[in-house]
Amino acid sequence: MLGELAADRRIYTVSGADRLTFLQGMVSNDVLPLARGDGMVWAALLTPQGKYLADFLLVAQGDRLLLDIKDSIAETTIRRLSMYRLRADVQFAASDLTVTRGVGKAPPTPPSLADPRHPALGWRAYGAAGGPPEIDWDAIRTAHCIPETGIELTDDSYLLESGFERLHGVDFRKGCYVGQEVTARMKHKTELKKGLITVQIDGHAPPGTPILQGDRPAGTLFTQSGRRAIAYLRFDRTDNLTAGSAKITL
Repeated sequence: MLGELAADRRIYTVSGADRLTFLQGMVSNDVLPLARGDGMVWAALLTPQGKYLADFLLVAQGDRLLLDIKDSIAETTIRRLSMYRLRADVQFAASDLTVTRGVGKAPPTPPSLADPRHPALGWRAYGAAGGPPEIDWDAIRTAHCIPETGIELTDDSYLLESGFERLHGVDFRKGCYVGQEVTARMKHKTELKKGLITVQIDGHAPPGTPILQGDRPAGTLFTQSGRRAIAYLRFDRTDNLTAGSAKITL
């Protein structure tokens, strides 16, 4: 099938001899395998306190990388990465490439890559002419609890509560990066008490609606599709839940 244009994404090129080693010390995932050729990695940039700043896809393309990022956070993220660059031989430049994404069989040209987060997210291709929106991505995301930049993923988010381990967005063997210590401590020394989960919703409430157990806060409601929704929940408060006038059940 013809893919659809992802109009809310921006593409940057990352070039320079130090591009991989620089990013390896900055982001949550192991990017060094991209040196072996074509591939795609999903990764996050964190604060020193381990909280989310941005997420993006990194794509190997010859002697450069493509950085595929949500338009709303693109400029601030590139500024932050550039601030850390110091003397490293790495350059970021805006690209006029577009990204096309789809499910099912990908077109033969340009070459496409499987989205590394989940098979249900299909494929992505760079430089292709995409068609009009046809795919219900919210339905796919709610079915598989896949967070989206600026909706489920905010500056209050932690990677492990947001599903990054399940979705192949964090590597615990790669060594240090910004925010690594907090992320590793959550993995090895604590039990998660809160996180994103797919729930059933009867009724409607806008994203950001607080979820209550009686009069006690239990979490927040996010993306909805049909009778499914993504919620951020306390795992000790999972029954008798409401979000506005909607009823929430696991």
